[in-house]
Amino acid sequence: MSAEKPLALRCSNLHRYLGQGEGRVHVLRGVSFEARGGDVYAIVGPSGCGKSTLLYLLGLLDQPDGGEIEIAGRRMSNTDDAVRTAARGEHIGFVFQFHFLMLEFSALENVMMPMRKLGQLTPPQMEERARSLLSSVGLGEKTHRLGTQLSGGEQQRVAVARALANQPSIILADEPTGNLDVKNSALVFDLLTRLAKENGQAVILVTHNPEIANRCDFVRPMRDGLFV
Repeated sequence: MSAEKPLALRCSNLHRYLGQGEGRVHVLRGVSFEARGGDVYAIVGPSGCGKSTLLYLLGLLDQPDGGEIEIAGRRMSNTDDAVRTAARGEHIGFVFQFHFLMLEFSALENVMMPMRKLGQLTPPQMEERARSLLSSVGLGEKTHRLGTQLSGGEQQRVAVARALANQPSIILADEPTGNLDVKNSALVFDLLTRLAKENGQAVILVTHNPEIANRCDFVRPMRDGLFV
């Protein structure tokens, strides 16, 4: 019953241009989209169609040239950097194709980093939550392993735990299984979607993998800067 689920994110008529002068490209051409808690959305389409650009706008990492973005009922487009940074820390978790772990830190320290930044928990509470999240992704025995001592699949599972650290209402994933073999791809996708559904989070993922897209609740194909 998707209509009864809370609205996590909405964007309307988003436009984004990249480049200058004659090289200026109209990457997003009026994209509208909404995501509800507990649902998993796949954005699919050929390279260069605007998928990642849209994800960066929804994650408040970039500003649209036109249109509006609303997160948790608050208008976010054209707000200042401090407001956007605070909203990102509170509402949004990211999982990228390249996990972007701090490899010289342990799995535990990597998962605690977003919590330290948000500053709402005491150090013992942060550690307890990080241990719980690492257990939930099957790495309870490897909390003190450095990033360099983990396999690619394990590193991506740490990245999933880190994305969930601040209990965000939205998880944005850009090709989260793009660097993994079939077994680890399925494992990471299953983890991400199971944990998000348990926590009522909206998951929006960009993927080229049709098997993963077909397992999402909603598939939104993109072409030439628009949903088709």
